[in-house]
Amino acid sequence: MKNLQVTPTGESGARKQQVAAGPATSEKAVSTSPPRPRRRPMLILASVAMVLVGMVASAWAYSSLGSAQPVVVARVDVARGAVITADALQVARVGVDPALQVVPAGELDSLVGQRAAVDLKAGQLLVPEAVAGEVFPHQGMSVIGLTLGPGQVPGTPLTVGDRVRIASTPGAQGDVHAEQIKVFAGVVVEVGTADTSGNVTVSVEIAADQAPEVAVWSAAGRVAVLLESREA
Repeated sequence: MKNLQVTPTGESGARKQQVAAGPATSEKAVSTSPPRPRRRPMLILASVAMVLVGMVASAWAYSSLGSAQPVVVARVDVARGAVITADALQVARVGVDPALQVVPAGELDSLVGQRAAVDLKAGQLLVPEAVAGEVFPHQGMSVIGLTLGPGQVPGTPLTVGDRVRIASTPGAQGDVHAEQIKVFAGVVVEVGTADTSGNVTVSVEIAADQAPEVAVWSAAGRVAVLLESREA
C-alpha cells in the first residue's frame, strides 16, 4: 500500500510552507537619518568673542554714564578778552578725568560778565584759568616780557600782582651816572620758570608810551627789576 503525501491547503497550509521554506530574504534597509552637520571651531570662537566684546562695551558705556558730571562748556566761540555772556555758555554731562580741573555747572552764573582769558571754541570745556575778572593789558598799558638772569631779579620769587620798578643798568659798559638811570613802574602779570642757566622770563604791564624804550633796554640785557612793598 502506497503512502500518500498530503499537501496542506488553506491558510494553515501556506503558513506551514513559509515556515518550511525559511524566512524570506528582505532587502537591505536604507538609512533615512539626516547627515550630521560638521562643527566649525573657528566660527564658534568668533561668536564667543563677539559676545564678550559686546559685554565689555556695555560695561564701559554704563561706567562712563555713571561717572559723567555736569560741567560748563562754551556754546559759541568767544575771543580772548571778550565779555562772557549767558548765552555763550551751556551745561553738558561728560566723563571727566579727576586730574582735570573743570568748572562745575553750579558755577555757570558766576562766569557771566567776566572776560575770556584765552580764545574759547564752541564745545570746549571751561577750566578756571580760561576766565579772568580782568584782562591784561588794560587800556593805555602794554605788557612786555623781560628775560632776567641772576642779579637782575630779586632773590624773593616774584608773583602775579607784584608792583615792581624796572631800572636801566650799565650792562658791560661800566659805571653809569645817576642822572642816566631810568626807572619805569609796572605790575607783574606772569612769571615763567627759570631755565638751567637761572634765567627767568617775567611779563610786566607798564605804560604803553614807555614800553618801546623798556623793550630796547631789555633786549640789550640792561635792566633790573626791583620789588616794591607788598603791604597794602
